[in-house]
Amino acid sequence: MQIGVNVPNFAPGTDPEVLRKWAQTVEGLGFDLLMVSDHIAVTPDVAEKYPAPFYEPFTTLSWLAGVTHRVRLGTTVLIVPYRHPLLTARMAANLNRLSGGRLVLGVGVGWARQEFEALGVPFRRRGALTDEYLHTMRDAWGSTDDYDTAAIPIWVGGNSDAGMRRAALLGDAWHPLGVTPGWLADAAGRLKATADELGRPVPALTPRIKLRATREAVTDPDRLAGVGTIDQIIADIDQIRLLGAETVVLDPFNGDLTEIRQPERAWQTLAAVAAYRKSQEDR
Repeated sequence: MQIGVNVPNFAPGTDPEVLRKWAQTVEGLGFDLLMVSDHIAVTPDVAEKYPAPFYEPFTTLSWLAGVTHRVRLGTTVLIVPYRHPLLTARMAANLNRLSGGRLVLGVGVGWARQEFEALGVPFRRRGALTDEYLHTMRDAWGSTDDYDTAAIPIWVGGNSDAGMRRAALLGDAWHPLGVTPGWLADAAGRLKATADELGRPVPALTPRIKLRATREAVTDPDRLAGVGTIDQIIADIDQIRLLGAETVVLDPFNGDLTEIRQPERAWQTLAAVAAYRKSQEDR
């Protein structure tokens, strides 16, 4: 199972040098994937969770492709209805080609109603638009003379049944976000049942979980995967591997904006995960 990291690309304290250090840390520790998030208009509902400045994902990943060599680059998640599908297809194809085929396109329908309004996109049609646009993007990539790209994996986000169905119909992987260990174990079975019902191959399982280390064990029954002592975090990663996941993405942002300015604690936790992973590989 590969392990990725969701790098914060927003909030005061994030700047090009911080993003560079994040990328070099993620790659240097041996992780497989670096992902960033997506917002275009930082409306009040967005700013409450993810304040400006917000670095646009295609621009950011294109720049980070030039300061990394091996690590794959992705979005978690690109809000599909925000951009014309042919523009998204073009930018994704170009980034994939220029980075040596390293792009993973995580996609979602979006949640920020005020941002939809600012962009002139109908909020209530976001699901239908996402489906339509994904079809258009895949059709565009079929013109290899024009788009000049290898296959770009699409990870479909969304923890709902609709997200699971969309992943089976239009994606290569299902990418649920912020889950409890028990919920994910149950959802893995439902993912297979959904794909079987639709007569489709089972998408790969590629969850994004939290990454927050604590001194004491977290005993709350609603504990999110990736929250707790290092032993708990490692156990969660192992459980996800045993579920047959292809990749797990670790998300070190826990809503504390002071940590954006001081990423060293997150880097220490990532180093502990990387050390455990290496010890397993050396066995």
